[in-house]
Amino acid sequence: MRTAHLLALAFALAAPLAQGLTPVEKPRSSAEILEASAPGDWRRIDDENLMLLTLPKGQVLIELAPRFAPQHVANVKALVRERYFDGLAVMRVQDNYVAQWGDADAKKPIRSARKTLPAEFFRKLDDTLAFTPLGDVDSYGPEAGFSMGLPAVRDVARAEAWLAHCYAMVGAGRDTAHDSGGGPELYVVIGHAPRHLDRNVTLLGRVVQGIEQLSTLPRGTGALGFYEKPSQRVAIRRVRIAADLPVAQRPRLEALRTDTATWTAFVDARRHRREEWFIEPTGHIELCNVPLPVRIPKQ
Repeated sequence: MRTAHLLALAFALAAPLAQGLTPVEKPRSSAEILEASAPGDWRRIDDENLMLLTLPKGQVLIELAPRFAPQHVANVKALVRERYFDGLAVMRVQDNYVAQWGDADAKKPIRSARKTLPAEFFRKLDDTLAFTPLGDVDSYGPEAGFSMGLPAVRDVARAEAWLAHCYAMVGAGRDTAHDSGGGPELYVVIGHAPRHLDRNVTLLGRVVQGIEQLSTLPRGTGALGFYEKPSQRVAIRRVRIAADLPVAQRPRLEALRTDTATWTAFVDARRHRREEWFIEPTGHIELCNVPLPVRIPKQ
């Protein structure tokens, strides 16, 4: 009887080989998954929500997040369109933390926009908010995941959702009062995710291209990484909204949709590192360790 079972097992394993198939499909890397993606797995980044920050050595592209911070996004757009940021500077670069830009001398007037706004630390959780759970435990909230490509957390019991301070996330600087920010000062995370800032500062977008233009800047030697001399500041040449540029000058970028099977496979490949180099596949991933794939659309 035992021999009969062994023979049956051998025939079962040999059957796929006889048909030209392998019994177990080789796991794909994240790069292979993206290469095999379909056009519908990607979304075009909206020109109206794409902000271009031009520095002396290159450009930083920031996708704004009106679904989480509608008032702040509208105010930042107003600041951009009144040319508020043009000629200002990156005034603070704190190692393993943030780079911050704005009016270091507090002299430039704000015309059509507002200087401060009520805080938008979180938003109401409802059926209009698309949310793809990560599935791994998060130390800073009940359930981590992604919404429109942005790292987010939701709390069903409190009916709230908020963005997470992951690398490249952009927020509105503020003073001690929770409603003392509004967008005239902005910062981007350039170090290990400072998740303790979640729900303490309004996040309004994410750098999708050109983060190295900010993350590689010289560190400030003053308190909190501020540049001590005006000559150390990095000048901002101009800031624009892509929709305001001639069509030929607008960046054409696509981001991987986070509500697709390709996204699920991509995250799983990052969670279980099966490439030959890895000895331990880990089997777990943190929210801020999942990058958002962005590409120039294929012709």
